[in-house]
Amino acid sequence: MASEKLKAAIESLDDEQLEMDMSSMIDLVFLLLIFFMVSSHLIIVEIDKRVNPPTAANAQVAKNATGRVVVNVLADGTIWGQGMMKLPTSEAITDYVDEIKNRNDDSGVTTRLHLRADEEVDTRVIKRVVQAAGDAGVNDVIFGSYVVEK
Repeated sequence: MASEKLKAAIESLDDEQLEMDMSSMIDLVFLLLIFFMVSSHLIIVEIDKRVNPPTAANAQVAKNATGRVVVNVLADGTIWGQGMMKLPTSEAITDYVDEIKNRNDDSGVTTRLHLRADEEVDTRVIKRVVQAAGDAGVNDVIFGSYVVEK
């Protein structure tokens, strides 16, 4: 008896046109897209056009730009942070790096100094910036340079 009812149900389905409703699938795709857009972090490194970094044959493009404190050193020896913030003294550099390091520590991100120095800068100025960042507790330094074709 059960097999006759099953046979009748299957025969009645053969007459109907079956369609899949895609609206819920489209909603799910848009929800996933919005989720990943909101949860991802856009990393923007401001590049100061006044700095002409040196070229290096073994330079590499960094794969991870999170947690960077960008410091630009111009050819005349002036030191600038992101957002056109002038850093005239070693204490100002230490305070600038320390402020960003504290924000990164709250987020659980390792802080690194991204030093973009002009190729004409005296190395004593670069040493002063690295020492000031070290005083703030940042010892990992990335030196900015242009990649030369091999």
